[in-house]
Amino acid sequence: MSSVVESLEILSRGAEEILVESELEKKLKEGRPLRIKAGFDPTAPDLHLGHTVLLNKLKQFQDLGHEIIFLIGDFTGMIGDPTGKNITRKPLTSEQVAENAKSYQEQVFKILDRDKTRIVFNSEWMGKLTAADLIQLAAKHTVARMLERDDFSKRYKGGQPIAIHEFLYPLIQGYDSVELKADVELGGTDQKFNLLVGRQLQETYGQTPQVVLTMPILEGLDGVQKMSKSLGNYIGIADKPEEMFGKVMSISDELMWRYYELLSFSSMSEISAWKKSCDEGVNPKESKVRLAKELVERFHGSAAADRAEEQFEARFKKGALPDDIEEIKLNPIDGGYQIANLLKDAGLTASTSDSFRMIKQGAVKIDGERVDDRKLILLDGSTHIYQVGKRRFAKVTIK
Repeated sequence: MSSVVESLEILSRGAEEILVESELEKKLKEGRPLRIKAGFDPTAPDLHLGHTVLLNKLKQFQDLGHEIIFLIGDFTGMIGDPTGKNITRKPLTSEQVAENAKSYQEQVFKILDRDKTRIVFNSEWMGKLTAADLIQLAAKHTVARMLERDDFSKRYKGGQPIAIHEFLYPLIQGYDSVELKADVELGGTDQKFNLLVGRQLQETYGQTPQVVLTMPILEGLDGVQKMSKSLGNYIGIADKPEEMFGKVMSISDELMWRYYELLSFSSMSEISAWKKSCDEGVNPKESKVRLAKELVERFHGSAAADRAEEQFEARFKKGALPDDIEEIKLNPIDGGYQIANLLKDAGLTASTSDSFRMIKQGAVKIDGERVDDRKLILLDGSTHIYQVGKRRFAKVTIK
């Protein structure tokens, strides 16, 4: 068992806030396994690397000997988390929630130890509450406090409707902590309000309030917006090894170090040494390959990681891909960019007609794959390496 000082150093890595750190230190000094809770609403069937920022932190707690409670919000998932939304979310059906929850369980154990992880569903207790119980729970919080939440406040001031059931979401998430007697709850920075409601409700129910640990929201491949499947800027846990490898290799050198801090299991001293060497002139590609292999190995195994690297090198290095590819950012029209216009605006062709001619000749490639579709639309948030002929390259991000 690590010392309290060592544990705090490990657990604070990459964290945005620990509320309250002195309380976490006090709990660690008790010398007992703490109950660590993190909730995930199964709103989509697949997890991406943005989700694993929390999973990695859970893994650190688990490796330190604490009890991990992976809560699947099958009940709250049917409400729809209003966090960060300017409109009321459409709730999922119970069938959709059940299907997505099953997929979640299959994926999380690529990081967490199955035998040491407790999977719970909040329908286990929420489904048993009567209408009177729910009213009593609602009585423990005020509308004024709810409207302190940034997204609710903006919607209220802007005249956007807020459904009553949306006020129940943070209350139910907080009540989950009461039921589980959580010592610590993890969440993204956008969940801070909900996590603090958990602290308040625990105090109301006579429990010691949980420590809240928030983690940053991971940027997607574009390095700007939150990683999201809907934006197309994500790396999915279920992505094929070669696809995952290629996506990691497409990120900017600056974003690479952000991914290292939040996604890698390498020590910060190692990461700092690699970054220093790059600052002193070493090609950052070596560090990017190391990160890509680590992530592919985590989800697909070492053999798949080796094959993905070999395929990447075969497609790019042997194809004489230059190390100094120009990075370009283009603003899309109506959320997308037609391939011919993109090639022209990136300076890879002289005109759209030139773009069409090069596509017809088979001289246009995206990430090493030949493009045949003249009407191809590239989506907002995507980053790819575009090639025209043998010598014209550009790494283009649509933002």
